[in-house]
Amino acid sequence: MYKILVADDEKEIADAIKIYLEEEGYQVIECLDGKEALKIVKTTEIHLALLDIMMPKIDGITLAREIRKISIMPIIFISAKSQSLDKITGLNAGADDYITKPFEPLELIARVKSNLRRYTKFANLVEEDSIVIDGLVINDKTKEVSLEGEKVKLTPIEYNLLLFLAKNKGQVFSIRQIYENVWKESFDGYEKKVVVHISHIRDKIEANPKEPRYLKAVWGLGYKIENI
Repeated sequence: MYKILVADDEKEIADAIKIYLEEEGYQVIECLDGKEALKIVKTTEIHLALLDIMMPKIDGITLAREIRKISIMPIIFISAKSQSLDKITGLNAGADDYITKPFEPLELIARVKSNLRRYTKFANLVEEDSIVIDGLVINDKTKEVSLEGEKVKLTPIEYNLLLFLAKNKGQVFSIRQIYENVWKESFDGYEKKVVVHISHIRDKIEANPKEPRYLKAVWGLGYKIENI
């Protein structure tokens, strides 16, 4: 049975969500502030969190960031804030989805089921020797890469380049260093060879390749995989 956390300081809404979810067979833990929600996440196995943004003690955005430090569970924001900027802020904080109040119960249930399916598929792909970077999984045993549970097709060079940076996440490497570690030969000075492959990887793993979340350039120095 999936266990779902509902954190909303409006008790009537939290109670209603709990009823909808329990009718679908989910086990629901309800709380009314962010501090209590974080305590629950740290002490209880939770499979999905539904969070309001405006909560006392710890707000939903801060709570999502704290959850992301310790868990890959799906996070869905339920908020009266409907502006695009609010949604982007929520997603950048680590949320997987965003529902605007007022919402239809059927939409809520559909979003919960969809996110739990992706989470289950994603969790099954994660093995002990996998490198996991906030939804990006590199399994060097099977030579497979997945993003949020969906497999990503990379060429052998793309895979080796991504693996090299991921094994050293947070560390910046020059184009020469990347070339010599991935191609296993002396750098010939042709930088575009590395740049083009990095561009292709970004197209496959980044939601917005022009504003990459994972594979980032450090101006004048080189590239790195962000230590998210």
